[in-house]
Amino acid sequence: MKNIFSNFKKYWFLMKQLMSRDFKVKYKRSVLGVLWSLLNPILMMAVMAIVFSQMFKFKVEGINYLVYLMTGIILFNYFSLASNMAMTSVVENFTLINKIYIPKYVFPISKCLSVGIDFLLTLIPWFGIIILSYFGLGEHTCTITINYLFLPYIFICLILFTMGIGLLLSCVSVFLRDMFHIYSILITIWNYLTPVFYSVEILPKKLQFLMNFNPLYQFINATRTIVLYGQMPSLENIIALTAFAFGMLFIGSAVFKSKQDRFIYYI
Repeated sequence: MKNIFSNFKKYWFLMKQLMSRDFKVKYKRSVLGVLWSLLNPILMMAVMAIVFSQMFKFKVEGINYLVYLMTGIILFNYFSLASNMAMTSVVENFTLINKIYIPKYVFPISKCLSVGIDFLLTLIPWFGIIILSYFGLGEHTCTITINYLFLPYIFICLILFTMGIGLLLSCVSVFLRDMFHIYSILITIWNYLTPVFYSVEILPKKLQFLMNFNPLYQFINATRTIVLYGQMPSLENIIALTAFAFGMLFIGSAVFKSKQDRFIYYI
């Protein structure tokens, strides 16, 4: 991981080019273009809100369910999309890797950062919903406090955790192409095991305890604590999400570094 950070500045220009390429390809020949990054979470939230609050009658007592739901969707969707794109990044760029020397870690990391741009854009409608709830949208209002200044740290930790997972998945997928299919199943299971649209309180006590070992729950719960209750996350929550972020980044970097020299024989 030390080498990765030491070379980060050296290859930053290349990473910017890769991020720019991904961004342009995503919105190529799109009429609305970047506006989809703003419309997508709003439309998804509207559909999910109708399905879970009206059809299945999901709700969380005492808080704004729209903000509760949108917070979980935005954070989990970033992780899901970024980790999936990072997983395929090394294999997809095999022609470039075979021709010239490029630190291979730039591919999964650039994917996490390029998706991170979309993530930042989705925060705009998210904050819009929070502000509207403050002025009466929904049954309950959100509390806007100085604790919101802690949100960037949570988001940075989420991105670092995703980078660690992306480095690990991109390495495994080189040697095991079945990982592409396996991970699609795992991420679906992970989605349902994370309280995105339901409250953790509806789970049995034993399952509630196991949620402490779910990294995405730690990120989502910390964000919801600030946005919905106007409070700082607990010390245990902060320690947990910090440990998951830097721990996963270290593990992913270590595994990637130890195996990257063998990629050329399997790509």
